[in-house]
Amino acid sequence: MSHSIGVSAFDAALWRALAFARSLNGRSPRVAKQLRRGVLLLWWTVTLQLHVHARYWLRARRLRRIAPAATVAPILEDVDPGGLVLPLAEQPLVSLIIPTFGQVPFTLRCLASIARNSGPLPIETIVIDDAAGATELDLVRGIRLVRNDTNLGFLHSCNKAAALAKGRYLCFLNNDTQVLENWLEPMVALFRQRPDTGAVGAKLLYPDGRLQEAGGIIWQDASGWNFGRLEDPAKPAYNYVREVDYCSGAALMVQRETFAELGGFDPRYAPAYYEDTDLCFRLRRIGLKTLYQPAARVIHYEGISHGRDTTVGIKSYQVRNRRLFAEVWADELTRTHGRNGENVFRARERSQGRRVALVVDHYVPTPDRDAGSRTMISCLEILLEAGWVVKFWPHNLAYSPGYTEALQAMGIEVFHGPGHPSFEAWIKEAGKELDMVLVSRPDVAEDVIPVIRRHAAAPVIYYGHDLHFRRMGLQAAVTSDNALRRAAELMRVRECAIWRQADVSLYLSEEEAQMAAALQPGARIRAVIPYCFDQFADRRDAPTNQEIVFIAGFGHPPNEDAAVWFATDILPLIRTEVPEARLSIIGSNPTQRVRALARDGVTIDADVTDAELQAAYARARVAVVPLRCGAGVKLKVVEALRTGLPLVTTPVGAQGLPGLSEVASVCADPATFAAAVVTLARDDLEWEKRSLQQTAFARARFSRRAMRESLLAALDVRTA
Repeated sequence: MSHSIGVSAFDAALWRALAFARSLNGRSPRVAKQLRRGVLLLWWTVTLQLHVHARYWLRARRLRRIAPAATVAPILEDVDPGGLVLPLAEQPLVSLIIPTFGQVPFTLRCLASIARNSGPLPIETIVIDDAAGATELDLVRGIRLVRNDTNLGFLHSCNKAAALAKGRYLCFLNNDTQVLENWLEPMVALFRQRPDTGAVGAKLLYPDGRLQEAGGIIWQDASGWNFGRLEDPAKPAYNYVREVDYCSGAALMVQRETFAELGGFDPRYAPAYYEDTDLCFRLRRIGLKTLYQPAARVIHYEGISHGRDTTVGIKSYQVRNRRLFAEVWADELTRTHGRNGENVFRARERSQGRRVALVVDHYVPTPDRDAGSRTMISCLEILLEAGWVVKFWPHNLAYSPGYTEALQAMGIEVFHGPGHPSFEAWIKEAGKELDMVLVSRPDVAEDVIPVIRRHAAAPVIYYGHDLHFRRMGLQAAVTSDNALRRAAELMRVRECAIWRQADVSLYLSEEEAQMAAALQPGARIRAVIPYCFDQFADRRDAPTNQEIVFIAGFGHPPNEDAAVWFATDILPLIRTEVPEARLSIIGSNPTQRVRALARDGVTIDADVTDAELQAAYARARVAVVPLRCGAGVKLKVVEALRTGLPLVTTPVGAQGLPGLSEVASVCADPATFAAAVVTLARDDLEWEKRSLQQTAFARARFSRRAMRESLLAALDVRTA
């Protein structure tokens, strides 16, 4: 049973007035509607809330005009119980538990929403009727209907139904809720992904689309906040997975075995209120977290069951049980909870005593599209594994469908939207809570480091990825581009300035870190391992085909030059010895020059999935990385090494990888490059030897453990 923020006597008077208006519904619906609207308008005017509600009304009207009606789609019509059929699995994964006493139309709408949005998971729905005798429920097919002989109350009814449940997971649902599309699977997913999950709560919405609760906060005095109440549910603060003090029992999932081991909801809180909060606290006491899952959206008609007047009826137990809860958990509340309303920034995600990192990059990482994004994703994962609270600020503030949600599911708050406060406004407010700011790429660093210095004392870490001036200079030399040569020199000056401003600068190889340190004496510049993998290839047999693959993101100019150089100058030499050789150029954003290479024996595959990429590594005979310009450690080189696909590359491709020439061919000119490919194409024994050597090379240098130790050591700015 949910417990919302304390309600005043004025609110109680309003509730009674609205109850009178509702009583007129049957006799005169139009009068009832006008009276209800008049009471609300009067109340909002007296309490100076009119402008707030007017803004929400205007926003809702605008959204109705421009957005699909299904964005938040409560079932408003009456439901025929005889036509209602819910899925009922013999071996359910999830048991939905819906206690009910009266309010049959709401219960039927709740069941109809489950029937509409249940998804593929095997479920059972247990409706426990608390001696109300609602005969309509007998007509609903696909539910397990349990009737109490006497009125047990909410808490005891939930415990009774839980004891009858078959599912691995129990999901308690108030009968005055309606679930929305794809609500159930994200809740189950957190239990599967995070072994320390004890309970998962949904995002609760009002029927008009406003936010009711995005997880709950409990203060030292045992009072509760429904975090985000009446706010816009699309705001970044309400849309990432995070640990919370509690989630409302209006839509709360727990593991059945754990619930039974804890003895269910504590009977001391019968008949209702604070039993959900107490459960979350008891889970935390045994090392399990309560997580808020924003992807699970549930509409909740707050106050339908017991009203909002805390002085009468069942609702009065909210006041009594708050006092009881305060006594039971006095030590915990004093030790780990803040004073009412203080430091909401940390209270909303239980981050007291934890370090907070802000990561700023040019956009949300797209790890299937570019190597820099793969690096950033790995950094984010390692910070989370190390216990950091992580916030991500894309410099373009763009929402990237699929990619933004991926970070949010990891537990990272991702800022986005044209209406979001500016970077300076946000960091001016939150800067004092930051323990580190990690800034990626020169353009971003130049823009945000001065702002960070004005409003935060946190150390600034600059993640350079590669020496941009070096890459640009090499490209200028290959293309004889004087304008690019001048831009490279300007970039060198800019990068030196960034190294002076940052507390620590990170590069992907000792070679580049030493080069930067020589250019800017006194700056703290460290090398880190840029990539990590959990899996490396097993022993492979040489394939029988003669496919050569070049895998790269073509938004990066050196990769375009490499593809053209290989297809034009090297591939014809290979085909004189191996006529059946064919080239697959695979990667995102192929340019017009790259697409023009497609001909007999050369294919272009753009925007492939991770699975398709791995399939290409698995089937090919040779990987080539024919870079003539560039900087930093190349992901495409490391990927070939760890998949055990024999590699031929250039000195530029081998940058930052000392010892690579001992396990792979490193060739500077077309003739030697072509000869190395031909050898791997013809000699199975040489192919298999190289495959084993490359895999061992990658495993020794690019494990997750190696990257974690490298990055965390580099981020310790207390050491020189």
